[in-house]
Amino acid sequence: MKEKAGAVVSVLMGSDSDLPIMEEAVKVLKEFAIPYELFLTSAHRTPERTAKFTGEAAQRGVRIIIVGAGAAAHLAGVVAAQTRLPVIGVPIDATSLQGLDALLATVQMPAGVPVATMAIGKAGAKNAALLAVRILALDDARLRKKLDDYARKMAQEVERKHENIRCLSS
Repeated sequence: MKEKAGAVVSVLMGSDSDLPIMEEAVKVLKEFAIPYELFLTSAHRTPERTAKFTGEAAQRGVRIIIVGAGAAAHLAGVVAAQTRLPVIGVPIDATSLQGLDALLATVQMPAGVPVATMAIGKAGAKNAALLAVRILALDDARLRKKLDDYARKMAQEVERKHENIRCLSS
């Protein structure tokens, strides 16, 4: 995994075992036609690689970084300490603590080093991408319309499911 020209969102992960979770973010970015890149780096095992990637991200046009990590989950905080770009953390269930360790490591950042923290796992990865889309939509009317359409489709799905349930109770 390496940098991709034209990417406005970077999806980082600390291990290749995180990919099945972070693919949920990728699906959303694809749905909204957001140029993205995937990058594998570790806060602990490859600190120089992490610093180099983070230091160059904004210069390459990246606007938001989504970071998935499990266990000690320091990657999002390390990245946030090295950039002024928005960083969105996705805690991953990678230990016997079922992601609670990653959640606490991601959310408990010191003042001055913000990391927006999502839920543990796939829902968190999906919401991280949706938050990235919302941030990008602040100055993009096309994305705002797509977000409105997305919300409308979710509401329609609830109505459809309600009708299915209502038919069962008749």
